[in-house]
Amino acid sequence: MTETRWLSDDEQRSWVRFAAVLELLPAALDLQLTRDEHLTHFDYFTLAMLSETPGRTLRTSALAARTNATLPRLSRVLTRLEEAGFVARTPCPEDRRATNVTLTDAGWDKVVQAAPGHVEHVRSLVLDALTPAQIEQLGEISAALLTKLDPDGRMFASEA
Repeated sequence: MTETRWLSDDEQRSWVRFAAVLELLPAALDLQLTRDEHLTHFDYFTLAMLSETPGRTLRTSALAARTNATLPRLSRVLTRLEEAGFVARTPCPEDRRATNVTLTDAGWDKVVQAAPGHVEHVRSLVLDALTPAQIEQLGEISAALLTKLDPDGRMFASEA
């Protein structure tokens, strides 16, 4: 059995602060989008990823990778978004086993409506608190963590 590598005081302080961000940020993002747009952050992120693809269409598996989601989680969200008229699911013409998800015109309108408030909220919560050098460091740190969390590079964020 190996000996436990306990955290130093500096590591402990950094970890506790980072853990607090991990806990607080998702709720803060959800709060603004739910209040202003009746969307969760994941709903918005799903619509935004579709809005940035050619033809506003992706296979469900590709959308799951872009949103860093499991297929079951994405399926539940897509059901809600489909009921709201924001997305449509259709069989994939290239692969009968796959399903395509398309952003509807109503979904596009919702993303366009929600984006300014969401971007301003992201800026106020995260980016405005950092210097340009820290923003660059945040990107580098996130990329380093993704090599451990997503070693196969399956998630879209791992490619960026």
